[in-house]
Amino acid sequence: MRHFGHLAEDVRGRLFLEQPRPFSARSGPAVLATALGGTLYSPATRPALAADIRKLAGRGVVSMVLCLEDAIADHEVDAGERNLVEQLNDLVKDFTDCTQSHPLLFIRVRAAAQILDLAERLGPAVELLSGFVLPKFTPANGGEYLAALAAAEAATGRRLFAMPVLESPELAHLETRREQLFGIAELLARHRDRVLAVRLGVTDLCSAYGLRRSPDLTAYDVALVAAVIGDVVNVLGRADGTGYTVTGPVWEYFPVQERMFKPQLRRTPFAGASLSAAPGALRASGEEVRRRIIEHDLDGLIREVELDRANGLLGKTCIHPSHVPAVHALSVVTHEEYCDARDILRQEQDGGGVLRSAYTNKMNEARPHRAWAERVLLRAEVFGVAREDVSFAELLSACLCG
Repeated sequence: MRHFGHLAEDVRGRLFLEQPRPFSARSGPAVLATALGGTLYSPATRPALAADIRKLAGRGVVSMVLCLEDAIADHEVDAGERNLVEQLNDLVKDFTDCTQSHPLLFIRVRAAAQILDLAERLGPAVELLSGFVLPKFTPANGGEYLAALAAAEAATGRRLFAMPVLESPELAHLETRREQLFGIAELLARHRDRVLAVRLGVTDLCSAYGLRRSPDLTAYDVALVAAVIGDVVNVLGRADGTGYTVTGPVWEYFPVQERMFKPQLRRTPFAGASLSAAPGALRASGEEVRRRIIEHDLDGLIREVELDRANGLLGKTCIHPSHVPAVHALSVVTHEEYCDARDILRQEQDGGGVLRSAYTNKMNEARPHRAWAERVLLRAEVFGVAREDVSFAELLSACLCG
């Protein structure tokens, strides 16, 4: 697998100074956690699930969650399990090397007992599986989830990762949040090698207060949600070796055929980007790209991904395929970021200090910015580095056209 691998080689050559590197389900946890990108959720009950996975892999989706929890009704669970086993056993027939040709696949369960049961029922198709998503994860139920995951690994001989979802009312409530977070941190630390990333369930957090953000607002405009995100990153997203990748919350709006009111594209740093130098499929005016963004209802999503990054989150839960290209385009390291990161690490090796950036627009302080620089270079390895004159709009345009 590789990000943007669905684009033609000549298109990637025009977009990237450093192209995204290939990775597989057997890559190291740090690479895989970074590579998750826009993780697309799909109900496990879909009759054409195997065909969907094949199609989406060809459109640049590199991680998917097959959901047996909130995405399906209570009475559909047994049918969803049967369909999941059948569809993945159909899918596994297509692959001689199961680490190369399909997205990273995870199953979101409802209960810990499902983990070992499904791993055993999958038979040979367990080779397609990268792990399990653990919903409503708390210190009280987390141990049972993680013990079941260890049992599934032992039974199948397959490395299986956990992605706990933090979304319980106890996390939303101020009086119990601190106890919850430090309890979760202690529990996850005992299973560090199995934890790929921590996911945020903002919809459930909002439900504890009867809240729902509109498409004109981001999660960070909802004060209660912003406070929870900040505290989660404070405890679980530290850059001192104790933290984990924390992924961005779901953007729950997606395009429809007709809309009464079209949203106005907000003035992001990307909105006015000139694409006039881009050849072939990349040739488009800034206005054309803005039109595509509006048609795909991506303006709010773009703002939220920008704020995710500013607040220490990486990757995002997606519930519509149109969201994935925007998340991936925004994950590409810009030429300016790349220059800054390399200069910072070089200066740190030379003993620290402060230097003016190559773009002469900021101060780069070696030691305080070192952890940021290391994260940027890991992201560069997975998502690539854009050429100096290539904007986010060009990357997105290529994905939407590609």
